[in-house]
Amino acid sequence: MTQAPTPTADTVRRLVRTLLKESAAGAQDADTAGPALRPVAEGGEHTWWVGARLVLRLAPDREAALRRRRELRLRDLVRAHVPVAVPTSVAHGEWTPGLTYTLDTKVPGVTAEEHDVSAVGEADLAGLLTGLREVPARQAETLGVPRAPARSLEALRRMAVSVAGRLDDADEFDATRLSQLTPAAAAQLAAQPGTAVLVHHALRGEHLVVSADGRVRGVLDWTEAVLGDPAEDIAGLALAVGSGAAVRAATLAGYGARPCLRGLWLARCDTVLRLAEHLDGRAATPLPLLRIRLRRAWEAILLERVTELRESGREDDH
Repeated sequence: MTQAPTPTADTVRRLVRTLLKESAAGAQDADTAGPALRPVAEGGEHTWWVGARLVLRLAPDREAALRRRRELRLRDLVRAHVPVAVPTSVAHGEWTPGLTYTLDTKVPGVTAEEHDVSAVGEADLAGLLTGLREVPARQAETLGVPRAPARSLEALRRMAVSVAGRLDDADEFDATRLSQLTPAAAAQLAAQPGTAVLVHHALRGEHLVVSADGRVRGVLDWTEAVLGDPAEDIAGLALAVGSGAAVRAATLAGYGARPCLRGLWLARCDTVLRLAEHLDGRAATPLPLLRIRLRRAWEAILLERVTELRESGREDDH
């Protein structure tokens, strides 16, 4: 397979100048020198701020290009169902043969990694989860959104237990905390059949746009969306805003104890495994952020203390 070229500042500048000549969006940002360009930290050389109002995203490979094409259609579908902003594309095409670009409007605000979400912001997250559940699965499938099987919480638990001792020895994590999730509890928290919904699948802090008053104003990057386990988005929110806020938002959205606790434990096991990867030198995420996510996911919440799961507790499955 031919190696894709690495975009340079000159590549981006030439593309932006062409686009802004053809787009009305350029009337606001362009001047004789063109808009200021700077790479977005999370996107490396493939994501660039264009002036103050636009962001350019370049697909790094053909698989990403396919996801970006699907994302353009999916965002239009999702926008009608969720109460928060979804980026709008003002231009899209190919920046090099076979590799796509999208020039999107910037959603005003900062990320959830930079600003805490308020109680009203939790209601925004509840509206997001509710809206995702209401997106018609058949329409999403027509756009090419894949179905993803639910992960085995018991398998994840076993993997987390296998590495927890090393984290304990490194003074990064108290391994005894994993004893709270017994094999029986993991079995009770297995995903229930017939519960698949549209899942953003990347509700990390950098993808949640938060305003100064703590409201959640937008959700970015829909390229990883699948039809699958809604607990995955609850887990993502636990890493982004903390377990308490994630569970409160999911409860407001109508989810019962089972999917909330499943999402909580998916997040907790994931944080243990990602931290172990860092010890092995295999993690791209910086250690300080991994520690923050670990702390958020392992927040003690009241739901854990008051909920007794029942095998027949189907009223908690939605």
